[in-house]
Amino acid sequence: MNLVHRWLCQSERWKNTVEKFAMPWTLDKIDLGANVLEVGPGPGVTTDLLCTRVTHLTCVEIDRALADSLARRMAGRNVTVLCEDASAMSLGNASFDGAVSFSMLHHVQSPALQDRLLAEVARVLRPGGVFAGSDSVYSTFLRLLHVFDTMVLVDPQTFPKRLEAAGFVDAQVDTNPYAFRFRARKPA
Repeated sequence: MNLVHRWLCQSERWKNTVEKFAMPWTLDKIDLGANVLEVGPGPGVTTDLLCTRVTHLTCVEIDRALADSLARRMAGRNVTVLCEDASAMSLGNASFDGAVSFSMLHHVQSPALQDRLLAEVARVLRPGGVFAGSDSVYSTFLRLLHVFDTMVLVDPQTFPKRLEAAGFVDAQVDTNPYAFRFRARKPA
């Protein structure tokens, strides 16, 4: 992420938006289970909220500085932070009850890598596990925020098919003017 984007993602305004709107909308009526994977936590705004809802949270963050900072901040809590590429995770098969991803898929450099990431999440979920998340839809502000930054938007209309190709069933995508949310399940 560029510096402006990092600043915004750590701002009180963004924390308020995530707490009051993004997370409740994304996780509405979803039971993630006790042992949950968070893909791409960035600075950890979502991590702060998620760790109070689950028994154990494992975060996979590719950016070394963000991962180290989050690990220090979460030390002694029910959170494990790993610095690795979520499209090739070192985690074991069927390790998690649920998985989440918030506003990070568009930071993955290509649709092919996004699809590998989706398949990896399916691999590490237990049968019946839920994968839920949200991401942005195009806006001029979003484009400006991503100057000198990766922005490979996911098309909400084709995303259910991509989730199914990655190994999920019951894929559902809902949109609003700013974002889309998704939820899918690993077959039992």
